[in-house]
Amino acid sequence: MSDTRETRGELVGDGCGQQHYISLVSEIISQQTAEAGRLPGVYIMTFGCQQNEADSERLAGVAEAMGYVMVDRPEEASLIIANTCAVREHAEQKALSHIGRLKHIKKENPAAVIVACGCMTAQEHRQNELKQRYPYVDIVLGSSGWQRLPELLYRRLSGERRLFCLDDGGAVPENLPVRREFSYKAWLPVMYGCDNYCSYCIVPYVRGREQSRRPEDILAEARELVGNGCRDITLLGQNVNSYGRDLGTGYDFAQLISDISAIEGDFRLRFMTSHPKDATRRLVDALAKSDKAARHFHLPLQSGSDKILKAMNRRYNRANYLDTVAYIRERMPDIALTSDIIVGFPGETDEDFEDTLDIIRRVRFDMIFSFVFSPRRGTPAADMDNQVPGEVKTQRYLALVELQNAISEEINKRFQGSVVRVLCDGPSKTDKSMYGGRTSGNKIVYYPGEQADIGNFVNVKVERTEAFALYGTKTGEPAADNR
Repeated sequence: MSDTRETRGELVGDGCGQQHYISLVSEIISQQTAEAGRLPGVYIMTFGCQQNEADSERLAGVAEAMGYVMVDRPEEASLIIANTCAVREHAEQKALSHIGRLKHIKKENPAAVIVACGCMTAQEHRQNELKQRYPYVDIVLGSSGWQRLPELLYRRLSGERRLFCLDDGGAVPENLPVRREFSYKAWLPVMYGCDNYCSYCIVPYVRGREQSRRPEDILAEARELVGNGCRDITLLGQNVNSYGRDLGTGYDFAQLISDISAIEGDFRLRFMTSHPKDATRRLVDALAKSDKAARHFHLPLQSGSDKILKAMNRRYNRANYLDTVAYIRERMPDIALTSDIIVGFPGETDEDFEDTLDIIRRVRFDMIFSFVFSPRRGTPAADMDNQVPGEVKTQRYLALVELQNAISEEINKRFQGSVVRVLCDGPSKTDKSMYGGRTSGNKIVYYPGEQADIGNFVNVKVERTEAFALYGTKTGEPAADNR
């Protein structure tokens, strides 16, 4: 038998094909449990974005349905899954480093099954690297290949050696189990893949073309979440604003926002990520009318230079972006705006960077997630001329952070003395007496709290502000915004 087997095949849209394999693996696990006297453990490592976190919750749900129990350490597991990221080189190296540490576990427990999946493993050169340099990895899946885990795990447990799923294909499966990390907040994927092909981004190559879930499936999941006490739902997609285009029914993201907002219950509705070229007035109007939509809009700018935006293949310019921001603020004056910015893109001059700083000063974002350009193999930007030197990237990054921190601090000072409604996440990692949570506008708030606050809305009177957080005490006073 060959040591390595490549596998191809399409997914079954309703997940029934995988349900069959879940049952088959469950039978094997039941037999192993009877022999060992204990349930086998599964350990999942997640790297990268919120979409990966959502995928890992589904991986955990599938693993539990097959008979595994979650464990806290890989040494305790019979099934170890590394859900990887490819958005930057650092993310890939971090994942490979963690996978490398699993070698000693395989040596101590040869029966343990090690799985690598996610965006990194969807790249052919990384799959080849895993074949050659990581022989102890049993199963390698692409970014949506996790949906075939039951099938490939059954084949591995039935005696096949290493299995590599080279393409995922097929429809988005439904009705596979989910094990959510929290009961009071949830990731809710509405679509997968991306059709935009920004010149710096690896995502379309590793996650494939856009595929929207059916609205009835999304709405059913949202109703179930709210019925189970969920207070904060985040709709996920690489570009949620293009949701529904592939369905061909005319049902769009604005309608989805309106329909989820009509669900009865006390919950907030968030979404990410938006593409400025698709942030329509129809969507903004739907958000403005919704009493559930959080007053937070994340609108990635990436650069304030028209020249760089064109090189990035973003398909909007400064004027388009500023017009969109103006309409958002016209319809929702209390909105908190955040953004993503890449510094040091190939060809970026001092003048281009100053254009970016100019938009930051004009828009006055509540917060910016800034990144130094990292070339991704296989993308057009990786081969562009005029790569910016590392020291210049660092200088620009620090200048941007300094400007944005000053703006964030000024904006947060406006909350001094106000009452904000906070969904409590739990105690701070550095001070267990202080509990933290987020407002509708995604502001982080800390206050002296208690265990009973976790997962509930709490009104907090702000007594101190900083660039990244607000601090206060619980109060019975009503909040200015009751979302």
